[in-house]
Amino acid sequence: MSAYLLHQGISITCPHGGTGVVSPADVPVRVGGNPVLLEDATVSIAGCAFNVSGAPQPCVKVRWQAPATRVKVKGTAVLLSSSVGLCVNGPGAPQGPAQISGYQTKVSGR
Repeated sequence: MSAYLLHQGISITCPHGGTGVVSPADVPVRVGGNPVLLEDATVSIAGCAFNVSGAPQPCVKVRWQAPATRVKVKGTAVLLSSSVGLCVNGPGAPQGPAQISGYQTKVSGR
């Protein structure tokens, strides 16, 4: 099943309201004027208010899973609207799926 290619212009939030910031990457392929996101894309989370028993445990980054299996840029798989962004805290513990919106709906892949 195909899904839409993700790009650097998307909006990403963690389950606790933090905002994702995609680090710019030198990717030669663009959709909608924005570089596509690759499976090794770096997304930092700012403003997450999650805590456990009063101890802050904010989401700090997104770890990507399920990239495209057939579409690659320079040998690296692209991310799709069906890819899963897992928000993790500093030590790397998963804290829930990233919410993704604002992706383009013209170019798809598998």
